[in-house]
Amino acid sequence: MPGDLGFAALGVPETLVRLLDRAGITEPFPIQRATLPDSLAGRDVLGRGRTGSGKTLAFGLPVLTRLASSRRDRKPARPRALILAPTRELAIQIDATIAPLAKSLGLRTTTIFGGVGQNPQIDALRNGVDVVVACPGRLEDLISQGHCRLDRIEIAVLDEADHMADLGFLPGVKRLLDRVPDECQHMLFSATLDKGIDVIVTRYLHDPVTHSVDSEQSPVNTMTHHVLHVATADRLPVLVDLTSAPGRSIVFTRTKYRAKTLTKQLNASGVPAVEMHGNLTQNVRVRNLAAFSEGRAVVLVATDIAARGIHVDDVTLVIHADPPIEHKAYLHRSGRTARAGNEGTVVTIVQDAERREVAQLMKKAGIDPIVTAVTPGNPLLQELAPGVRHRRSPAEIAAAFAVEEPRGGRP
Repeated sequence: MPGDLGFAALGVPETLVRLLDRAGITEPFPIQRATLPDSLAGRDVLGRGRTGSGKTLAFGLPVLTRLASSRRDRKPARPRALILAPTRELAIQIDATIAPLAKSLGLRTTTIFGGVGQNPQIDALRNGVDVVVACPGRLEDLISQGHCRLDRIEIAVLDEADHMADLGFLPGVKRLLDRVPDECQHMLFSATLDKGIDVIVTRYLHDPVTHSVDSEQSPVNTMTHHVLHVATADRLPVLVDLTSAPGRSIVFTRTKYRAKTLTKQLNASGVPAVEMHGNLTQNVRVRNLAAFSEGRAVVLVATDIAARGIHVDDVTLVIHADPPIEHKAYLHRSGRTARAGNEGTVVTIVQDAERREVAQLMKKAGIDPIVTAVTPGNPLLQELAPGVRHRRSPAEIAAAFAVEEPRGGRP
């Protein structure tokens, strides 16, 4: 790799460069290459990058660099860096990325979000942490109870601001950012600047540097897109054929009920699958995501909202079992594959009544898919998901999911 492309040339301290190298991370992603020189210099940064394109380290490295260099004493309930995320899953995955680096630098991180008991989070704050990765609602609750103050925050990050807006979190975000010192450095990442995000930028970012790299609203050129026209009776057999191939797949549905039903059908057909939707408890969500990340489940069946913030590399196939309504949802769903520069395949299962709707969806998304009418056993299915099909027995599936998972809010 040419020297001018490395992390050191971007201003990352040698200690962190060595830690990244040990983890096999040697070449920056475009969003990192674009933003790090400014963010490491203390500038406020507005980054517009596609989810999964390296954003976590794009803000994580400046956070850790700033805290490690200032070396202020750690104080109970008064963290020095704040990272806000819209979902619990994203908060967990951000922390999983930066926590090992932080620990090597003598820094502590913790996650704060709802859906789990607050006492472990209160204990972590009381013991003193440097970095808080939080969802807005629970953090506001803990602040109102006197368990956390933001008056020592040196750097604040807002990740997936567009999704924050979708979930109605921006008022809470404003209240939290109003609590940090005026001299605090701010970084904001968002696919778009509508829905009130421009107000956040104007109000809290001071003379920001804007970088747009690999916009989520643009199709990824390492993806191939296929639309499969199938009869109603053939939907499940086609899905089972595709998902029983080697590799990991994410299957999207429109409703929580459909996600639960399809997960049961895939498991009954010999394909280890887990579900991800809003009706699950946090412990079940963590357990299911761990099963998928570790490969014990080869399929994750998810709704749109639940899938936001799921960062799992090496997903080779994304299947829209139910086509989304909006083209932005299609692009975001599809962005679960072709991550980290890898190639990926996106398949949309379409019935006769959905053909016109899906054609309009693809046009708005800027996608020119390959459209094929298929039945079970069609050779195209082998091309889309190559390899020998593996159907597990009920005992094998039960054994795969019998591993005890960690519980609670920490990864």
